[in-house]
Amino acid sequence: MVKTDIEIAQETKMEHIRDVAARLDVSEDDLELYGKYKAKFTEEYIRSLSDRKDGKLILVTAVNPTPAGEGKTTTTVGLGEAFGRLGKKAVIALREPSLGPCFGIKGGAAGGGYAQVVPMEDLNLHFTGDFHAITSANNLLAAMLDNHIQQGNALDIDTRQIIWKRCEDMNDRALRNIVVGLGSKMDGFVREDHFVITVASEIMAILCLADDMEDLKARLGRIIVAYNRSGDPVTAADLKAVGAMAALLKDAIKPNLIQTLEHTPAIVHGGPFANIAHGCNSVRATKMALKLADYVVTEAGFGADLGAEKFFDIKCRMAGLHPDAVVLVATVRALKYNGGVPKDKLSEENMEALKAGIVNLEKHIENLQKYQVPVIVTLNAFITDTEQEIAYVRKFCEDRNCEFALSEVWEKGGEGGIELADKILYTLENKKSSFKPLYGDDLTLKEKIETIAKEIYGADGVTYSPAAEKALKKITDMGFGKMPVCMAKTQYSLSDDPKKLGRPTGFTVNVREVYVSAGAGFVVAINGSIMTMPGLPKKPAAEGIDVNAEGKITGLF
Repeated sequence: MVKTDIEIAQETKMEHIRDVAARLDVSEDDLELYGKYKAKFTEEYIRSLSDRKDGKLILVTAVNPTPAGEGKTTTTVGLGEAFGRLGKKAVIALREPSLGPCFGIKGGAAGGGYAQVVPMEDLNLHFTGDFHAITSANNLLAAMLDNHIQQGNALDIDTRQIIWKRCEDMNDRALRNIVVGLGSKMDGFVREDHFVITVASEIMAILCLADDMEDLKARLGRIIVAYNRSGDPVTAADLKAVGAMAALLKDAIKPNLIQTLEHTPAIVHGGPFANIAHGCNSVRATKMALKLADYVVTEAGFGADLGAEKFFDIKCRMAGLHPDAVVLVATVRALKYNGGVPKDKLSEENMEALKAGIVNLEKHIENLQKYQVPVIVTLNAFITDTEQEIAYVRKFCEDRNCEFALSEVWEKGGEGGIELADKILYTLENKKSSFKPLYGDDLTLKEKIETIAKEIYGADGVTYSPAAEKALKKITDMGFGKMPVCMAKTQYSLSDDPKKLGRPTGFTVNVREVYVSAGAGFVVAINGSIMTMPGLPKKPAAEGIDVNAEGKITGLF
């Protein structure tokens, strides 16, 4: 009988976190322990690393996924384990999972099979409390905003132009659009309000892009919460909320250390979604990892049209990172799904569907090559894949100047990732990365949106709602026109329509809403019907999760 991910994780004997840290030459005094198997790095230690030389940075991304995901995190974890087996000093840098997918449809984000990070249950649930701190800081700002209005509104806030939303780290569609302040006069001003999921909060983005506490506070202060009756922005600094928010985030800003099933160090920190936010772990975690190891393997959410684009155009641009290679994860089942095969038929060999859907992989290869970073394609193996299917994908990639490796890390752990690790080492030795972002800062916001839509998605053009047009003009007039753009779009298609699979053509992208995340430092463009507060599916994963009398959790995939 095949073991579940959680069964594999629970049977693993973990090392004490001090011993994991020792693999990176980090002493126990440089850690803040959260029990035996989790720790944060001290601020003093993080600051001490500044003069060290950086290792090599490897990004793991993917094709457009099926609803179950395609093993991008599994590949990242297995690759880190494989480097360890090859005697390389390596660390993986991951995002923290959101409770939304854990209880929804996709499951946790600890990897899978024998390529997981542990403690898996802790990571997928409360972990070290970072997301709770972000949620609290977000909602403190919302409470102080409403209290300011209640207490006389000295900033002359226009209650029809409040843009700050509350958040919760749970898929709860009923909270997308609500009314607050009902009741007596003492219960606040009646107005429409909204919730986003915590991973879409600007505070999540800020935490993941801030260099240190000083930078964090500066960014928090720039958050625009509303506009006054003269049309001028009102910020978190205006509300005098920055200090209290920073106090809530004091520990959350410190990266976390855990381990893989094979005891490879894993720095896990931050967790914005890539379909509705910028999709990368924290800059602090990545920069720290580069100082601690010769090889850093990190991942960006969903397909390369979302996560990788934002990793390159937002994170690398802001943080001055220069990736050395990019791994593009595909699965035979995802390619067949993009070729029109329904979810319940993906295990059957279907060469016609594979040939039809592989154009999705082709587009992602072309997109990544535009950033002038060497590309290695890996096929995340499933037991149902046939030799003919694998051989076809291998030749397709090699014909497009991409190294190719089969990844069997789900089944074999680090051993199953050695072929991929060897291809990466060969690439790092023989192929130069000349990374550059897709667009320059000086393009207009519309030009940036249209560059992404045409160059990355393959769209013919972009249409804008009247509200989006108005917002773009106002944001530009306010001086934010040089910021990069964060596109919120479905992960299931290169277009903004989740039903357009493969490599769609002859479509336009519709931007329905635009707003500035002034603290994070980017402008968000919401495309199609994407929601910043997802909903639970008809049969949520939460129905299968339980805990027994001994405290053992089951059902977390």
